[in-house]
Amino acid sequence: MTPSPTPGAALSLRRLTKEYAGRAVVDDVSLDIAPGEFVTLLGPSGSGKTTTLSMIAGFCDVTSGEILLDGNPVEGVRPHKRGIGVVFQHYALFPHMSVGDNVGYPLRQRRVGRDERRRRVADALALVDLAGMERRLPRQLSGGQQQRVALARALVFNPRVLLMDEPLGALDKKLRESMQREIKRLHREVGITFVYVTHDQEEALGLSDRIAIFNHGRIEQVGTAPDLYRAPASVFVADFVGESNRITGAYTSERGLPAVRGDGATFPAPRSPLVEGAEAVLILRPEHVALARRSQDATGHGLSGEVTEVLDHGWSRRLEVRLTSGERLTAREVGARADSLDIGSEVTVTYDAAHTVVLPG
Repeated sequence: MTPSPTPGAALSLRRLTKEYAGRAVVDDVSLDIAPGEFVTLLGPSGSGKTTTLSMIAGFCDVTSGEILLDGNPVEGVRPHKRGIGVVFQHYALFPHMSVGDNVGYPLRQRRVGRDERRRRVADALALVDLAGMERRLPRQLSGGQQQRVALARALVFNPRVLLMDEPLGALDKKLRESMQREIKRLHREVGITFVYVTHDQEEALGLSDRIAIFNHGRIEQVGTAPDLYRAPASVFVADFVGESNRITGAYTSERGLPAVRGDGATFPAPRSPLVEGAEAVLILRPEHVALARRSQDATGHGLSGEVTEVLDHGWSRRLEVRLTSGERLTAREVGARADSLDIGSEVTVTYDAAHTVVLPG
């Protein structure tokens, strides 16, 4: 039996650029998104994520480059003719209109008949677990319920692409996490292409099939969450996706083994195409840093240091260590330990070089 085609559209950005007053806020961005894929545009404020989303939606003009939906350019196509749903951070619901009328508004624009409109509004509200709330006004709903109404309105006309711009930014942490699960469920159920904008790395890592990291209007790297975390292509990506220790120095070889030599210590590193003496940055994730009390370390290997800070989160502990060479490292311990370290504990620091990444300095 031949599988049915995905209801999502393929979306391609080709050398997309947007300039304001001669300055490029989106600079030569290219990205291919497969039908039904969930892709997040992640980066700090002002990195070009929302402007890119606005160009896809048709809310702002393209300076150069092109946007293709299923291979067809959309330049000159009005927003409501592109078949794209949009969810904003602040919901943008009409306060004087009922939930049913808010959700049905895109159908009225498309001249869908009353009976068909009523049926599709009911289906859309059921999809977001708001069945039977057609007569409520937005002010009678919680923030999470209002966001669900916005999702229903964006989905009611069966778009092939759904764009979401910081849709959970106005919610508290617990409700935000609940809505993340809801969005993930909706993506599985409706099967359309999702393009999501956020500056929250945890949100991006948890929701997405792939993530595009934006920085100063450009894409630094595109990949899955494990790809970006384990093999960042730049120091910016390493810093932005998860927490990392950065050790800056010269790439070298100690007794035939690769290393990064800092100001006062030498740190084992993986092999790299960098030449001997080149400036390098060693990226070491906190969970890969192992700490042992110096008196208990019988091997004599590792780096010496002292614990200077301990933050206990219950399920994990974050420890900061100042090495005798002057560098500072962060370690993360998961679970309880019988020999918990405290501020002032003298420790030996070890790690597996295979779990590190060397990048040009």
